[in-house]
Amino acid sequence: MALSYQRIIVKIGSNVLTQPDGFPDLARIRHLVEQIAELKKQGKEVIVVSSGAVASGRSVVQVPAKADAVTSRQLLAAVGQVKLLATYAELLAGHGLLCAQVLVTKEDFRDRVHYLNMQNCFRALLQNSIIPIVNENDVISVTELMFTDNDELAGLVASMLNADALLILSNVDGIFNGDPKDPASELIPEIGPATTSFSSFVTAQRSQFGRGGMITKCHMAQKVAQLGIAVHIANGTTENVLPRLLRQEVVNTRFVPSKSASGKKKWLAHSELAAKGAVQINAGAKAALTTPGKATSLLPVGVLGVVDTFQKGDIIRILDEAGKPLGLGIAEYGADKALERLGHQNQKPLVHYDYLFLTTEAG
Repeated sequence: MALSYQRIIVKIGSNVLTQPDGFPDLARIRHLVEQIAELKKQGKEVIVVSSGAVASGRSVVQVPAKADAVTSRQLLAAVGQVKLLATYAELLAGHGLLCAQVLVTKEDFRDRVHYLNMQNCFRALLQNSIIPIVNENDVISVTELMFTDNDELAGLVASMLNADALLILSNVDGIFNGDPKDPASELIPEIGPATTSFSSFVTAQRSQFGRGGMITKCHMAQKVAQLGIAVHIANGTTENVLPRLLRQEVVNTRFVPSKSASGKKKWLAHSELAAKGAVQINAGAKAALTTPGKATSLLPVGVLGVVDTFQKGDIIRILDEAGKPLGLGIAEYGADKALERLGHQNQKPLVHYDYLFLTTEAG
């Protein structure tokens, strides 16, 4: 039976779009565009998160040998993004489809106003049947401003747009219980919400042209699935992989989604770097917050201590007694008032349930 996903994020990795020599694989891009056009004809909404700007830049300009790594990347990305989008635009036009460029940085997801503005832009494009082509703005995203890789970016976009599914196209068939090159390794068809220790069976090796690795993909995929979005990792070099994946005709790894979370919680799930401070809670509060099926706010009576300062409306980290991260929340009042009410009963919640996101590990 075919999967009934309506809004789909398709993330295409560098190792899918790039030839062994580091230049773009135009035949592969053309075939992927044909598949995207087929999904559009089926009435589906498709958002593409595409790597490949740097590779496209290599096909246009030669970087001076004396240029440093950061400058080289900026140069190739600046020139290559134009080439990459032109390639997509030309190929999609052959199917009567329009595309639009959306370049983002991590900062756009940290700020709530930027986040909502970006969300509105995506919605307008989709309402007009335009395919967004999303990529990190590598021209200004350097060092600490960079996403781990485009998997992280794809997860953020999937959460923002409340997608039904995120399809990650890599150069392997999915997640294996060992090195994919080892004949003894087997593909894992499904990964449930309770799986967290990926390093015990997933190789840490990175792709030739990408920044991330399979462990990074797994952690990101699990976080997105926890928000109620199905995630599939499949081989982007497989013939007609997208329509065949939706018909369940190709091998892949599916991360089983949990029940859907609210829009505010989806934003919180990816706001770790925006946190201003933290609170440490006792075992009783941890047990109350993590009880399955029970909506519980964080009350001052369960708070042991306050780490760093924060104001009302700031995102704060929630830690257990051992300092292990449990989740993120929006503070109902500042650190000063939180300290005054520490351990006191019958007080206003420090974090209301509606503005509280707990990680998988917290359960």
